[in-house]
Amino acid sequence: MNEPAEPPKDASPLPPTVRRLGWISFLVDVASEMLYPLIPVFVSETLGAPGKALGWIEGAAEGTVAFTSGVAGVRSDRLRKRVPFVRLGYALSALSKPLLALAYAWPAVLALRVFDRIGKGVRTAPRDALIADVVAKEHRGRAYGFHRSMDTAGAFVGVLCALGLLAWLGDRYRLIFALAAVPALIAVAITFTLREPAASAQATVSADRARARFRDLPARFWTTAGVLWLFALGNSSDTFLLLRAKDQGFGATTVVLAYALYNLVYSLAAYPAGAWSDRVGRKRMIALGLVLFVGVYAGFAALGGAHLWWLFALYGVHMGLLQGVASALIADAAPSELKATAIGAYRMGIGFATLIASVAAGYLWDEVGHAAPFWFGAAAAALACVALLIVVRARAPGAGPEKPSASATR
Repeated sequence: MNEPAEPPKDASPLPPTVRRLGWISFLVDVASEMLYPLIPVFVSETLGAPGKALGWIEGAAEGTVAFTSGVAGVRSDRLRKRVPFVRLGYALSALSKPLLALAYAWPAVLALRVFDRIGKGVRTAPRDALIADVVAKEHRGRAYGFHRSMDTAGAFVGVLCALGLLAWLGDRYRLIFALAAVPALIAVAITFTLREPAASAQATVSADRARARFRDLPARFWTTAGVLWLFALGNSSDTFLLLRAKDQGFGATTVVLAYALYNLVYSLAAYPAGAWSDRVGRKRMIALGLVLFVGVYAGFAALGGAHLWWLFALYGVHMGLLQGVASALIADAAPSELKATAIGAYRMGIGFATLIASVAAGYLWDEVGHAAPFWFGAAAAALACVALLIVVRARAPGAGPEKPSASATR
């Protein structure tokens, strides 16, 4: 049987759908990052919670993303719909922002972070599949890099907003949490301008997508995802980087400023890294990002003071090299009729691995020492880099057509 036809691709590397998704993510991250660097301080100082609580909050948040990403990815492929999932996901996240202002105990923060992450899980796999649907494969790295760049530019602006609001409002964190709803609601409004891509004319695609299942994903996907999951087992929530900065003497404002530097560098690095991966290959870019992660995490474990500034900057470079390129690599490894299923499965694994990593980091922080989570993360990244070079065979972005999954040939 012939391979199912993909939806028509836009000849532009950055079609209107990709640009709109970029602006939506920009605004949502403005809202999210007005909160994120303040949550560790709010939880530990205002609510008086221990490091374990922070580990459970961020771990549960990532676990929620994991589960909902998998479900949403499969449902998106079965229904052949992307936009309703994107719209609902962003709406749920927008609603969670102002409710943090009402939290008076850390379990309430946990519940609201989980609610916010349900929204992220619902939207992520269908959104990333929508990008793959409308962009030609030879431009996929550039498109995902652009999206990560816009997303992180929003994070940078959000951190600056948090910084300005801290200077203006002091430690009135609850009011800052309420104000974060404004850009999130604007982003939700923009989702109503999105449209589904043209559907494939082949009826076989509809039948196959109706049976979308994780077990139909090819071995190449599982090998690629497995290496990235191994890395995620040591890559705990970034809140531990912020907690480490505070532990080394940074005040609340300085912690936020360091986080702003990280987001600025990440935003600047993501787009060129994605474009380069279209030319030199995804595997090389990810390997470089993993090596850099090892050095950065070892630095956070062993160094302090002014050294943390350049470590935050280098961490931004690592994120730019790895995050968008990893999304493109996963999309490359998935057959066209199972794009959202593959991305959902990948995100599910990343979420559960990050849950384990964050909870482990909380216990290592409290029971072993404040450097221990970073040594553990560096070791996991080193193992993942070796595994990547040995077991992952990455097809060049401009290579021949993607093979259909097993379900597509039945």
